[in-house]
This record gives sequence, C-alpha cells and structure tokens, in this order.
Amino acid sequence: MLARRVLNQAIVRRHVACVVASARSSTGLHSNDSGSRRSLPKAWTLRPSHSLSTSARLGADVFTPTDQFAHRHIGPSVAEEAEMLKLCGFKTLEALTEAAVPGHIRLKAPVDLEPAKSESEALTELKAIASKNKVLKSLIGMGYYETATPGVILRNMLENPGWYTAYTPYQAEISQGRLESLLNFQTMVADLTGMAMSNASLLDEATAAAEAMSMCYSLKNQKRKKFFVSKDAHPQNIGLLQTRGKPLGIEVVVGDHRTVDFTSKEYCGALIQYPNTYGKVDAYDEFVQRAHAADVLVVAATDLMALTTIRSPGEFGVDICVGSAQRFGVPMAYGGPHAAFMASKAAYSRKMAGRIIGVSVDSRGKPALRMAMQTREQHIRRDKATSNICTAQALLANMAASYGVYHGPDGLKKIAARIHGLACVTASALSSAGFAVDPAPFFDTLCVDVGSTGLTAAGVAEAAAEEGLNIRVIDPTHVGLAFGETVTKAEVEGLLRAFGLEGVDVEAVAAKAESPLPAEMARKTPFMTHPVFNSHQSETQMLRYLKKLENKDLSLNTSMISLGSCTMKLNATSEMLPITWPEFANMHPFAPPHQALGYKEMIESLHKDLAAITGFAAVSSQPNSGAQGEFAGLLCIRQYHEARGDEHRNICLIPVSAHGTNPASAVMCGYKVVVVASDDKGNIDINDLKAKAEQHKDNLAALMVTYPSTYGVFEDKIIDIIDLVHQNGGQVYMDGANMNAQVALTSPARIGADVCHLNLHKTFCIPHGGGGPGVGTIGVARHLAPFLPGHPVQAVGGEGLDVQEKEILPVSAAPYGSAAILPISWMYIKMMGEPGLKRATQVAILNANYMSKRLEPYFPILFRGSNGQCAHEFIIDLRPFKKLGVTEEDVAKRLQDYGFHSPTMSWPVSGTLMVEPTESEDKGELDRLCDALIAIRGEIEDIATGKLAVEESPLRHAPHTIDTILQADWNKPYSRETACYPAPWVKANKFWPSVGRLDNVYGDRNLICSCPPLETYLDEEDGREGVA
Repeated sequence: MLARRVLNQAIVRRHVACVVASARSSTGLHSNDSGSRRSLPKAWTLRPSHSLSTSARLGADVFTPTDQFAHRHIGPSVAEEAEMLKLCGFKTLEALTEAAVPGHIRLKAPVDLEPAKSESEALTELKAIASKNKVLKSLIGMGYYETATPGVILRNMLENPGWYTAYTPYQAEISQGRLESLLNFQTMVADLTGMAMSNASLLDEATAAAEAMSMCYSLKNQKRKKFFVSKDAHPQNIGLLQTRGKPLGIEVVVGDHRTVDFTSKEYCGALIQYPNTYGKVDAYDEFVQRAHAADVLVVAATDLMALTTIRSPGEFGVDICVGSAQRFGVPMAYGGPHAAFMASKAAYSRKMAGRIIGVSVDSRGKPALRMAMQTREQHIRRDKATSNICTAQALLANMAASYGVYHGPDGLKKIAARIHGLACVTASALSSAGFAVDPAPFFDTLCVDVGSTGLTAAGVAEAAAEEGLNIRVIDPTHVGLAFGETVTKAEVEGLLRAFGLEGVDVEAVAAKAESPLPAEMARKTPFMTHPVFNSHQSETQMLRYLKKLENKDLSLNTSMISLGSCTMKLNATSEMLPITWPEFANMHPFAPPHQALGYKEMIESLHKDLAAITGFAAVSSQPNSGAQGEFAGLLCIRQYHEARGDEHRNICLIPVSAHGTNPASAVMCGYKVVVVASDDKGNIDINDLKAKAEQHKDNLAALMVTYPSTYGVFEDKIIDIIDLVHQNGGQVYMDGANMNAQVALTSPARIGADVCHLNLHKTFCIPHGGGGPGVGTIGVARHLAPFLPGHPVQAVGGEGLDVQEKEILPVSAAPYGSAAILPISWMYIKMMGEPGLKRATQVAILNANYMSKRLEPYFPILFRGSNGQCAHEFIIDLRPFKKLGVTEEDVAKRLQDYGFHSPTMSWPVSGTLMVEPTESEDKGELDRLCDALIAIRGEIEDIATGKLAVEESPLRHAPHTIDTILQADWNKPYSRETACYPAPWVKANKFWPSVGRLDNVYGDRNLICSCPPLETYLDEEDGREGVA
C-alpha cells in the first residue's frame, strides 16, 4: 500500500493548515497559500479601505451598498484564481477564455443587462414588484386550491438547503432520507387512489394526464388511434391531451362519457375527471365496465383530498390514476411548482412514466431504498423510453408526503370534512335563496346558476372580488365555487353577500345543512395505515422525523456535487427568499390578469434578460422542466414547418452523444430519429452529418445539438454544422443543458440556433430539489415566435415580442408553468449583472480546467478543444482499470467515504466519470475532491501491484457505514480508519452513508414500491434493523 501512503502524505502536507483552521471551510472563510483573507476583483471592490480618522474623506463610495453579490456566488478568491490559472498555464481569465472558446463565436459586445444590484437592493425591488399582485382568497378551483402549509414543513423542508439543494437520488446510499419521503408519497397516493403502485411525482396534473394517454397508446401497441376525454375534465387537461396527441397521430375525442360509443374498438383509452371540473361526483362503475368490455383502458384524473371522503377510483375498476398533490400543503404559486402523480394497476407498472422508488437491500442485507426500474427511463432507453421525463417535482412531492405524515389519515379526514362542510353550508344558503345549485353529489365545488335570478356571472364575480374573493366564471350565467381548507366563516358570509344575500346566519344554516353525498359514494376502505402516517402528529415528532431524513442525505450544504451536465451551483439564500412571499405563493394561476400585475412585470423582466442572454427574439417559461422545454421547442419547429406546408418534414438528426431526453422528446413530437456519429475527439462527425442531412434533405425537420457538447468541448465547427442543417431545410434546436459555459461569452443566437431551452434549475440557480422542480424556459428566433406555447384558459404568447396571443397548444397545466420559482432566476441575474455573469462563466471554465490539469497525471482525460482546454466540464476515463476488476461504480461509492457525491457515471461515455465543478466552488473544495480521486487512484494501484485483491479492497466494500465499522469481527486487510476516514478533512466533518452499497438487481427483481411493513423498521428495543 506504499502508493496509497505516499499519496495520502501529499494530502496531509497540503491540507494541514486548512484542517487546523477549519475543515471543509466550515467557518465560511477561504484558505489559500497567502492566507485566509479573501481579496475581491477591482470591479467588485465595494469601497476603499479607510481608517476611522475624522480627517479621512469618505467620498461617493459611502453610498455603495456593502452586500454586493457576485463575489459571494463565485467560489475562488482572486488569489486562488491566480494559482489555478498558473497551473493551467495562463495569466488571466481572459487568456484562458480565448483558448477555450473559439474566437469566431464570441460575442462582440457585452450583453445588455441592468447594472448589478446588491442583495438588499434586489430584494427591495422585487418586493415592490410583488406588491403589485392583488392576492384574493381563491375559490376558482380547477385543480388549484387554498391550502395551509404547516410551518414545520415550510421552515424545515421548503426553506432548508438540506432538502432543496440535493440532486436526483442516483447515488442511493447518500439519499436514503428523500428516498424514504418519496416512498411515503408513493404509498400515500397508492392508498388514496386504491391502485397497486404509484410513481414518485410528475410535473403537473395535465402533463400526467398526457403521460397516461401515451401509456394507454403504448399498452395497445400504438394501433388504437383514438383517446376519449370527458368534456367535464379541467380545460387545461383537455388542452394538453390535444397538444400531446396530435404529433403522435392520436385523435383526442372530447365528449359525454355517458353516451360515448366504444364498440368500434378504435379507442386505446379514456379519461374521466373525478370529481369533475364543475364539482360533480359521478359513479363511474357502468362507464368503466363499458370501456373494459371494448378493451379500452380507463384513466381517472382525481383529487387526493376528495379521496379521503369518496370512493377511490380503484374501487370502480379504473386502470390508471393521475392528479395533483398541490392541496396537500403546497401553495397555488400562480400555477406551480406542484407534484403531480400517476398510479396504476401492477400489470402496467413498467409502462409508467417518471421515477419509481423501490425497496431493495444493501451489501449486508439491510433494507434500503433506490430508484427502481431505471431501464425504462430516457437516460437509458432514449427514443424507446416510456417518456422524456427527467426532472419531476421531488421537493414538492416530499412536501405533500410530509403533509400526509404530519396530519395522518385522521387529520386529513377532518380537513376534508371541513372543506365539504363549507361547500354544503354555501349550497344550502344559496338554494334557500332561490339559486339553482347543481343538485348532483359534490365534495368541495359548486356550480351555481345565477341567470335565473337575474344576475350575471361576471356581476357576481365582481361583487365577490369586492369581498376579497375570486370565483370561477364558467359562462355568462354560471359560476363555480371551490372551497379550500383556509376559507373562513367571514369569507363564506362575504361570498353570500356577493350573491345579494345579506345577514345570513351561516351557523344556523350549518346546523341544518346535510351532505349530498350518498352512502354508496362514501369511502369505506382504510388508507394510510402504515405507522409512518400515524406516528408524527406533534410538531416535535415531525421536526425530528424531518431532521432524521435530512441527515441521511448529502446535499450542497455538505460538500460539492460535481455531477457533469447538472450544474450544481450555489442556490443563494437571497434568491430563495421571495418564493415564500404571500404575494407570489398565494396567487391562483387563473386569477384575473389585472390582479397579477406583479407577476407580469417580473416575468417580462426576466424574459427580457433571458432574451438578451440568448440573443433570441422571444421567450416562454411555460415548460416546467428541461425535457418539457425540449418538447416545446421541437413543437415550435413542427408548427413552423406545418405553417409553410412542409408537414412531411419529420426527420430529426441527433448526435450519438446527446442527452437521453433529446431522442425521447423527438419521438414525442412525432419525429423519426436519425443518429449522427461523433469523431474520436468528441466532436460531431461532419462527414456523417453532411451525408445524413443531404440524404434526408426533403424531409429534414431539425438537428438537436448540445453546446458545448456533452463531451465538454466547444466545437470549432458549430457554425458550419448549423449552416449545413439550414441549407438542407432543417431548423436547429440547441439543448441548453451546458449554457453555464456560454452566458455572456457566446449565445445560441450567435452560433445560429433557431431555438434553445434553458434549464433555469442549472444555469440560473433554481435548486434541483432532490429531483425537481425545474423550469425549461425556451427562447426562439423571430420566425418561430408565433409558435410559442399558448393556453386554453388564459391567452399567452411569445413574451418579449409582439406576438398574437393564442389559446392553443399548451405544454404545461398553467400559463406560466412553475411561475413561483422564476423569482430565483430573476434575483440571480439582477444581482450578478453582465460583468458578474461573464466572470461566473469564466470561473466555471477555469475550475473545470484546473481540476482536469490536477488529475491528468493520474487518470486519462477524454476530449479537449482544439487548444487543449475543456469547457466547463470534463470526462475521467476509468475504462483502463476494468481489466483489474475496478468499475466506475467502485470509484463512485468510494468517494462517499470521502464525503463526496460522485460525478456523473457512465455518461456520455460508458465506464467514465464526468465532472462539472461549477463556478461556486472554491479552490479548497476542488482540491479536496481531486485529492480524494488521487487517493482512490492509489488504491487502484494497490490492486494493480497485487497488494490487495479487488474483492478485498476498500473500493469494492465502499461505502462504509457506521454499522460496518462497529462490527466486532473486523477481518478486512485494511484498517477501520482507512475505511471511513481516508483523508484528514473527513475526521472533522464526516458524512456517513446510512446504508451500504445497494443491490440493484435484487431491487428490480423484487419490486416493492410502497412503505415496508412495520417489522422492517428500526426497533431500538429489540435491535432489529430496517430502513427507518
């Protein structure tokens, strides 16, 4: 083990000073060879240093706020930057930039953005904008309801970086906390819907409905080309089904579920809304039997809160359930983000979209959780995937699950009973006054005919607004009233006044009101019986449960997460603060536009900045994930070709190195994927591209290209590539996953792209949330602007350009997608300004090149640009060690012992690790990760020299848990210290994986996707071990 000792001695020498001072920079200071004082670039110097002498002249700098942001966001100090540049062979950041970024694609002028604001200035300005929103109590409904977020969940989850800065739990051993919470979500949804299993969230209810339609189509072997949807479904659900059906050749038939004829056997599936958009609770038993008799699958879009009171869809034979968990403690947020769900019968589980959490075992046989059945997902199956879904809504699913855990089944029943009671009281009062209230059974929503009393819907809505209430205008003579858990007695009285009813004694009405739900519609089956939902009803219990889960997960408040193509940068506190402001959080997405002027101003301002950064003419933030951005961008291209009479253009060229979402999105858009080869330097093979573009020139629709490439290289010939596609009649879609290497240096428009999506949850600082939320904003050139997403409820169009507003082709349930997290990106851009954004991009490139330079003596580094530099990420080749039995998984798991999340495994090249450090990590953290990888290289060398067999090495047994170390019969050929404290900084701030290495094969062969029974949970009294 000599090689390993030598390497670790080097680590000790280099780190001893900073370990003594503060391990892992826990004091917040940055250490470097010249001392710990952090110097700022001249452009960021807040004011000159002055003594307190009364003779000193203060000057104008006294008015400059001291809370400037850019130097807080960018990790390395100026001194550290100089050291790193020296190792890379450059004197300045600009010199490195010139070497890494081809000169002919560089911007010729700075991006036109406002000067940077300080943190306090940006917050003050945004608060003033938010105050222009007029937030009324919403009774609009349509899938969005008033809810009360428990403070213990708000503070300890939504506002907690331990929860919101984690990544999708690909590394299960350091993700057991959120995996357990997501398993709670799945169990809760499966119980309430009466289905066998659920996924771990989808983007929104309408998207989930569209995924269910695709699932039905696939289950019927894509031979049945019709899909029925009830006319009583939410209009946004109908709209999105139509959007997604058209490219696939699925005819979406909207009609009356009572009269639809399935006997032709042309239908693959049918969707009903339960309760429906007007509030009616129908018994669908006969409909389901009729559909099944014709071999038609039935999808129910449903409401979890209602299902605590009414029969579950599973009880009347539904095959698939979808819906939103928004009203389980997640604010309406002007449309999102919220966690949707999909649940199904067990037979259809492998066709479900989205992540599925399953129970497996670790290396010691201990129950452990993991993402199950990943082979059906886009990152593996690409164009054959069940969906293009990547980012989901993990953080919001965890909030909804925690709401269920906190209230438990009894608490949920009480909330539902109160909601139902409010609707009953209002219905009784209105009926007594002569208003025609739909007599059908209802849960929380009423449809009221005001025309028979001489009123108009608009007039009643206006009167309600004067009472501080928004109601739904269904048509000129009907209004909808949907009650949530926060509605008060005074608000019910105000609502009745809006109908002209003064002085109603609502308590007297309540004493006589009766529920219209017949006994046969009431829920009789138990739900959420698992102990996890019945053990945490006090705040103390809930607080400790959330903390226990958080402690099992590695997030950015622990150490850097260097996942390539994921851009795990700082999610600053000041950026996050506005998302919980009531002015943003409590707005219904279909509130009258004049009440949402603050949202309008903020979104238009953000879109203006994003248009400037990308160079595009128009922007839409309706797509609520990167994959949805891809689909929306390709849809713009498809509609553009159709408008020109080129409907036949259906070929999409995609490089072999592309993200898995690219081919999956292309297939969803109705395109045929043709793969383009890459050369041995990681560039697109120009000759292959030319041959295929010319071969398909009559039918070429698009090229999807990532820039810099997924190999971490700025391709010199990118403009030639784009020109070649244009010459053959195609449009160019740029995947913006690597935009963090472009901002303020080049742009999609500069290289000639026609459309690009931006992952605001990468480049523009929205946190990943452990697997969502995300925003996939798209920017388009002027000729594509008319084809940006519209919406059937509120007309939207191409923000940033004078585009006719449309009421067609939504790609998300809400007009502005996940609008409530857009303030995060607004804050980031406003606080950085153009100089800060440019420097952030340059430092991202510097950090990657520095790490690459440090590691190249120990590992092969794949792919570099023409001048020998990488972009913002690089690939470590571990394939040469495969002959020793060492895999990329061994290295990834061993990194957990050092306190690090692994870089991206086996993508875009199998047997490699792709590293993206981002600009937010300082030199000390970069060095620690490098030192960990170098030490692991030493352990590989011990195997190569025969000092250890691979089966006996710490690599194969990693990660090492506390349970492992406490074993009395330690019989490994390396010490306990080597196992768990392999580097000096680890001793000061150890992160312990809570389980050993997961058995992935066992998990997929023994699929369990709901909470395990009680006996598998840890019982300290009898020493049993489990997943808790």
